[in-house]
This record gives sequence, structure tokens and C-alpha cells, in this order.
Amino acid sequence: MPRSKEQFEEMRKATKRKIHASAMRLFVHQGYGSTNVQDIADTAGISIGLLYRHYKTKEELFRELVTYAVEGLKRNITFFNQSDYSPKELIAQFVDEVYSDLSHGEDLAHLLILINQSLLAGAGTNSKQYEEILHVNSQLMYSTIQLIRKGQQLGDFRSGDAQEMAIFLYASIQGLAEMKILLKSGFTVPSPSIITAFLMKEKE
Repeated sequence: MPRSKEQFEEMRKATKRKIHASAMRLFVHQGYGSTNVQDIADTAGISIGLLYRHYKTKEELFRELVTYAVEGLKRNITFFNQSDYSPKELIAQFVDEVYSDLSHGEDLAHLLILINQSLLAGAGTNSKQYEEILHVNSQLMYSTIQLIRKGQQLGDFRSGDAQEMAIFLYASIQGLAEMKILLKSGFTVPSPSIITAFLMKEKE
């Protein structure tokens, strides 16, 4: 029985997911320069011809992965700008999701390291993607700083420099992503309460 358009579309999406996961793993563990399209195809369990049907070059695939990661950062900005929840609730939910993602897979760790690699590779260039990452990172930092300040005003967060606290939060998450890849099975994700201990005000 011939497949429907919906079935073909699902197969296409499933193949792209396998390519993305394999490419991220290889770029992070082997490095971008040491990874070739044959490596990606082999790790994904597909033919190199099928990979080329989705991506003409390794560079195109890398750019799409970084774009995907940047879209995740944009969603975080939108999430932090919500007014229906308190800053404490928003930060707690954000850290809970980070904890869950780091506990149950490597995708978040790979994405965070991939963004870092892209920034380092793009430093000193005028590429649109590099500029976009810097812009989105700046927006996310601003939204987080404002959220922390609001939480401090409400008495839920500790006093201190909100910018320093925001930098510490993201540096901690980035460090955890790198530790997860380095330590492999020896890695344990700190609990959300430990990750946010510097920020959350203790109940009196």
C-alpha cells in the first residue's frame, strides 16, 4: 500500500531528527573540523545520498543546528517576559526544565556547546548568524536581569547585582553542559535547589 503524504513527511522529519542528533554529537565530541558528512551519515544510520537530499554541505547543516539553538533562546526570552507568573515561578520552571533535559539526554548539552562553538568560530567575522546569536544572547540576558530585579523587589530573590546573578546562572548551566559531556556516566545533575541557591531567598 503506497504511503500517504503525511507518512512521507513524518519519515522526512524523523530522518532530519536523526541527522541533527548525530551531527550535534559528532561536532561536540570530535569537533566541527574533524567531522565529515560520511561520519554523520554513518552515525545516523543512513546513506550519504539520503543525507545530501536534506543538506548540500556540512556547513549548511551546522548553520541549521545553530539556528535551531537560537530559536530555543528566543523561546526563553518570550517565556521570561510573561506577566502571568511571578519571577520566582518562571525561574523555578526554567531551571526544572534544564534539570530534566540534562538528566534525560544530551541534546541540551550539545546545543549549548554548539552555540558556544559557533560564537568562538564567528568571533571577528561579520556573519549574520554570529551577529544574531550575540543579539539574542544580549536580549536573553536583559530579560533575565529584569526578571531578577523584579523578584528582588518582591522579596523572593536575594539582594545583589542582578547582572552578576544572571551571568552566574548562565555560566553555571553552560558549565553543567560541558561537565555532562566530559564526565559522561560519572555526571550527576545538581538539584534545581542547588542550581538556584545563590538566587532564591531562604524562608524566614
